Amino acid sequence: MVIRTAFLLTVLALFVMACGGGSDDSPAGTPTRTPSSTASRANTPSGPRADVSPNSGPPGVEVTITGSGWEPGVLIDLTGQLAPGTSADPYHTVMTAADGANARPTPGALCIGETMAMVTPADARPVAGAEMFTITPGGAESNLAQYLAEMGLATAWVSALGADPLGDRILAALEATGIDTRWVSRDPEANTAVYVKDPGAGVYYYRRGSAASRLGPEHVAGWPVRTARWVHVSGITPALSSSCRALLPAVLDAAAHSGAGVSFDVNYRPALWPAEEAARTLRPLADRADVVLVGRDEAETLWHTPAAEDIAALFPGAGRVVVKDGDVEAVEVDRTAGAGGEILTRLPARRVDVVEPVGAGDAFGAGYLIALLRGDAATDRLAMGHSLAAWVLGSPHDNRPGHGPHVRD
Repeated sequence: MVIRTAFLLTVLALFVMACGGGSDDSPAGTPTRTPSSTASRANTPSGPRADVSPNSGPPGVEVTITGSGWEPGVLIDLTGQLAPGTSADPYHTVMTAADGANARPTPGALCIGETMAMVTPADARPVAGAEMFTITPGGAESNLAQYLAEMGLATAWVSALGADPLGDRILAALEATGIDTRWVSRDPEANTAVYVKDPGAGVYYYRRGSAASRLGPEHVAGWPVRTARWVHVSGITPALSSSCRALLPAVLDAAAHSGAGVSFDVNYRPALWPAEEAARTLRPLADRADVVLVGRDEAETLWHTPAAEDIAALFPGAGRVVVKDGDVEAVEVDRTAGAGGEILTRLPARRVDVVEPVGAGDAFGAGYLIALLRGDAATDRLAMGHSLAAWVLGSPHDNRPGHGPHVRD
């Protein structure tokens, strides 16, 4: 959508006035759950359609799933636990509902983190001289969630938005991509964050005291971490506030307890906190993940470690460390074979005419993870990451749909 400068300035002025007295340590407000529709049919992440019907007996206990691609009569417990004999692979979709007649899939993947209203000049002029602007969602975790959902993995974005028009726009736009937003709370006491892209000058954040910055460990119990097969988080979240810094350990604890896999994208943002503080905070958090995604440049900034093998050594607890080196290469260090060994795989980056670099890291992470979750080999995982990143680099937008589930030529 395109808006004029006067309206943009009014929105930003109201936002800044509202946030002026706020702080990153503001107490959490009382969020309200956004209403969402229920579905009687569900896409399984691997492609088949599932017809869902309640069994006889008390509602809300179990349903029978039939249809192409499913074993006849598979029973799924509506509390979110897999029924005996049901595959527990990461692509499995669990059916849940408040009652047996309105079953819908519990997401196989959760992406947790803040999404902002991204304001961009429509004609790529600097903000000071622009008259027309677009407003779209902007956030690393929801960017990655969009790709996972597009490629068939039932995916939820988990966060908080203000009870305001910008939050309404973000929620509607992300729901339209197929992302499950049932666990996005709306905070009437805080605003949706905003960031402004100023072509040629950089990015300006307006996120202090935002709804997402007021999330904390007390919210985790209300999220479906227990039934997810994969959880994705990033190093942006602990930079938002002290409560968000306490949030990530709680998410990691919940994932460890349930057996969900975890990916952690370091995503260092210098505008949010100093390098020394980020380095001290992010390393132990990332080391608890199954997959660490980190840029070679940010690792050098934070830990003064430029070589991929040395970067991987920073995270001895991670099963896989993926080092992204821009237009040079990507390197995976895999320790999952056991016996203390490591398998190192390198793959050169693709050559591409770059239109806009923002969003390429999220795209790489999504491509890599979708390939990992479907069982692709290491080289194919990196190739899928490179392919999706190149697809986004050729676009002026942070997120570019339409890549498809396989590596592009």
